[in-house]
Amino acid sequence: MGRRFLRSLRRRAAGSLVVAGGWWLVVGVAGGYQLFAIAACLWHRRRPRPRTASLRLANPGVSILKPVRGSDPGFYEAIRSQAAQEYPQFEILFGIRDPNDSAAPEIQRLIQDFPAVPIRLVLCSEDAPNGKVGVLMDLAREARYPLLIVSDSDITVPAGYLHDVTAPLADPSVGLVTCLYRAEANDWPSRFEALAIATDFAPSTLVAPFVGVSEFGLGSTLAFRREDLDRIGGFAAIADYLADDYQLGRKLHALGLRNLISKVVVSTRLSAESWRAAWQHQLRWARTIRLSRGGGYAGLPVTYATFWAVATAACGLWWVATALLAIRFAMAITCGWFVLGSADVWKYCYLIPLRDLWGVAIWATGLFGDTVEWRGRRLRLDAEGKITAADERG
Repeated sequence: MGRRFLRSLRRRAAGSLVVAGGWWLVVGVAGGYQLFAIAACLWHRRRPRPRTASLRLANPGVSILKPVRGSDPGFYEAIRSQAAQEYPQFEILFGIRDPNDSAAPEIQRLIQDFPAVPIRLVLCSEDAPNGKVGVLMDLAREARYPLLIVSDSDITVPAGYLHDVTAPLADPSVGLVTCLYRAEANDWPSRFEALAIATDFAPSTLVAPFVGVSEFGLGSTLAFRREDLDRIGGFAAIADYLADDYQLGRKLHALGLRNLISKVVVSTRLSAESWRAAWQHQLRWARTIRLSRGGGYAGLPVTYATFWAVATAACGLWWVATALLAIRFAMAITCGWFVLGSADVWKYCYLIPLRDLWGVAIWATGLFGDTVEWRGRRLRLDAEGKITAADERG
């Protein structure tokens, strides 16, 4: 009887040690990820910009392709920043499906304000499961130049943007250049989204290449050669996918080319209008990521420092919780302020823990379901992230 009791105690003690070891491993990985992200942000900030002399001498022409649907606040300022670029040869092609689109008058205004810049408004009709890619297919047929840049219609770019994002393409081993972006917001749901971009999404993007994930591109900027686009089958090769930016990067990378994150930071303006809209937007991202990279999505919880800080505090380990939160805030400030230049990270840093817990809830919800809401449509996705059905929403 006594021996059995002792053996039972030893087994329980061994089990407790395993559980405790697993617990500390998760906490250690969560904190270690934040430190790793700080290092990745500092490396990105300090690395030199690519030399642009050879590309400037060649002066390759650039076609900027802009699929447009509607005009959000700040739309004209965004497209004006691209027309105001100083670059020897470039054109801007705007694609719309509806001739009465509210963006059309703003584009016509831009054409009048910049008569020296070749700017065209193209009425597009190519049908594709991803309507944006259908527009890009039409715009690509109209494009004149060997370098193409695709960016979302609400992206505002700094001076020198065209030189800086096309310079790496002088290296034949580089297939795509993309950009980080910061978000401006005027309502609280959008501020939550902006904090997510600056303190969660952007640092994970900078960490990714160090762990062997570099095949992606971001809709803020996709700069690439037309000949490489032709090699993958044109935009038609990604017409079925919701995450067209990621899939374009993946297919160009599969050619044996490198995808680079430029030091240029562009900006966007968010207007979620409601907490439900912000939730649906974030959930669309989450489900798209899960279907594009399921393994990476499943491993995301170990990076949630705030969640593990709350868990350790609930177990009475206040010093561990405090340390995790301190590291988390340090990483958020490093990326959001020093890399992206987002003033909102300073102004609303007290919201970061709440935003993080909101993100955990979105991640958990994103584990299930195969539908997303996008531009007034409900889309159903298959296991590869392809659009299999679409319903109009009222």
